[in-house]
Amino acid sequence: MSVKIIQERLDSYQCRSQQEEENALREITQEVALSALSRTDFFKFAGFQGGTCLRIFYSLARFSEDLDFILKQPDKDFKLKPYLKSLETEMQAYGYRLEVIDRSKADSTVKKGFLKDDSLGKVLSLEHLKGVTNSRKIKIKLEVDAKPPRGSIFENKFLDFPFPFAVTAQDLPSLFAGKNHALLCREYTKGRDWYDFIWYVSRKVSINFEFLSSALNQIGPWRGQGLVVDKLWYYQQMKQKICDVNWGEIKEELVRFLKPEDVKTLKIWNEEFFLDRLEKLRMLCSGI
Repeated sequence: MSVKIIQERLDSYQCRSQQEEENALREITQEVALSALSRTDFFKFAGFQGGTCLRIFYSLARFSEDLDFILKQPDKDFKLKPYLKSLETEMQAYGYRLEVIDRSKADSTVKKGFLKDDSLGKVLSLEHLKGVTNSRKIKIKLEVDAKPPRGSIFENKFLDFPFPFAVTAQDLPSLFAGKNHALLCREYTKGRDWYDFIWYVSRKVSINFEFLSSALNQIGPWRGQGLVVDKLWYYQQMKQKICDVNWGEIKEELVRFLKPEDVKTLKIWNEEFFLDRLEKLRMLCSGI
């Protein structure tokens, strides 16, 4: 019966290509994993964040790969392994035969685990991935920040698949702050970051500057400088970042996470467009 639930969910996506079907399988697996975590005390200590959070709870148009979490309070002794074991047991009921790997290091502030499954595709009726063996292996990385920056705000969100359950997640201004930290500090340019930036601006989401300030002081080129981010500082730094991006090079990695009709929107990606989006954000945030 549980495998039937997965099949019905997959059919509802109405996938039109191998890539869409693979993305759908991964997203279904992410939701089942969240439901499994909800049966434990995981969300008592941690909150959901990142692109997958936006995709699942706020209908972000792009697909996402990983499950990212942040502890509500720092805990250097946090252990991910017991939760991975619970995931493995719970998801067996849905036809998954997971290879669960705990890559956490005792002294690491980010706890990492991997979920891998190559069995689900053998029991589902696949429209586009038939005979494509290597595409049937679902891989999802879980990360938990055990030394979170200060200032994050959390709220309860709810899902109905595979059954009704609650998830603790960062609120949108905190999520946007985390995305801006990635945009300002990531050592390489990631198209998905800029796609999400457009999404936040279009929805008039404010920025949790307390959380952004703490994150910038913790990780990146401003680490340990006691920086207090205000709107003017943010605007100036983001303007410089936009002018430094090679917009012709960053679109390719994003394509596989979008539906064909959404790929067309990338045609307008250039410095002028993103400076316009930044100006829109400036106008929305009084005082910049």
